[in-house]
Amino acid sequence: MTSGLLIESFADFARSKNIDRPTMIAILEDVFRTMIRKKYGTDENFDVIINAESGDLEMWRTREIVDDNSEDIWDYDKIPLAEARKIQDDFEVGEQVAEEVKLDDFGRRVVQTARQTLIQKIKDMEKELLYQKYKDQVGDLVTAEVYQLLKHEIILVDGESNELSLPRTEQISKDRYRKGEPVKAVISRVDMLNGTPKIVLSRTSPVFLERLFEIEVPEIYDGLISIRKIVREPGERAKVAVESYDDRIDPVGACVGMKGSRIHGIVRELGNENIDVINYTENLELLISRALSPAKISSMQIDRETKRVSVFLKPDQVSLAIGKGGQNIKLAGRLVDMEIDVFRDNEGQEDDEDVDLMEFSDEIDEWMIQELRKVGLDTAKSVLALNKEELVRRTDLEEDTVEEILNILKQEFE
Repeated sequence: MTSGLLIESFADFARSKNIDRPTMIAILEDVFRTMIRKKYGTDENFDVIINAESGDLEMWRTREIVDDNSEDIWDYDKIPLAEARKIQDDFEVGEQVAEEVKLDDFGRRVVQTARQTLIQKIKDMEKELLYQKYKDQVGDLVTAEVYQLLKHEIILVDGESNELSLPRTEQISKDRYRKGEPVKAVISRVDMLNGTPKIVLSRTSPVFLERLFEIEVPEIYDGLISIRKIVREPGERAKVAVESYDDRIDPVGACVGMKGSRIHGIVRELGNENIDVINYTENLELLISRALSPAKISSMQIDRETKRVSVFLKPDQVSLAIGKGGQNIKLAGRLVDMEIDVFRDNEGQEDDEDVDLMEFSDEIDEWMIQELRKVGLDTAKSVLALNKEELVRRTDLEEDTVEEILNILKQEFE
């Protein structure tokens, strides 16, 4: 293979991978200098001149002429007078000899290896550039096309045919994908696995919801409204605390839009995820009250040291505060960064169909009942309103114990 063909084929490949000209020249020179070092032991007295556009390559070896009997004749940058005169018969001792080295001098196998090395270097650089590009875009919203549906992930491709991964754990449970359809997601992280970058997307991240709000609500994009915090149960429910820097702008109204026009698009994108937009305040009591919406709180006691708050509600408000599967109270607690315990307000009317936990003392050990009462669960319905995982998290009870309690309470209402 001639130097022209080698350089031209490499240059075409490099351009197809969007490698700039200076980088391309640097890679070429590095490979040719490696060839020189393997053959001559050093490249210090060699000049490599490359024209990537024309495919021209020149390699020049420069040596100083010394007497044939000199001790220096074995130095890499010296040449005996007799050998120099074979190149040009009027050379004298002390002069410099510039000798051109041809690509053919290295042998076909070395040249073929050089070509493979060039292509591999470009591929490695392409991977590094891809890694750096997406590493700088972590947290950004992207739209990519579904390319392949796998068991544990979905492979998507962007506009430059780069592969992106949307793992099953980062998908909303209600999502259904078809090959070729566009999907919005946020860049969650970029991993380097065995030298190959893996761009991981997410649709469950709070950042994804934040980016959707920035698209739908101009006031957020312009910085007039700030999103203070987002907590989510992806595909089910989310709470978004917003704050306005302009007293004339209602942050909640701006996010929801006229007749829900702005938030409807976000809800649809998230598989009908129920989104509560809350007006942020530094007043913790008011923030907790807003976070537990739509429930209306009668009173509350806040323990800032233990980061725990006891809220008291009328019986008909308890289920609203807890929410389906405990979602509302769990998200409210994460939003205000406190553990929230719900208690019935004794002054309110009682639910005739509900049963006090103490009435189950013949079936449930008293210490278990007390453990539940510590977190505001004093009736059968208040316990049944939470799922098993939430009860285990909020109490010191084992999973088997919680399951047994739930079975006993369910039988009461069957």
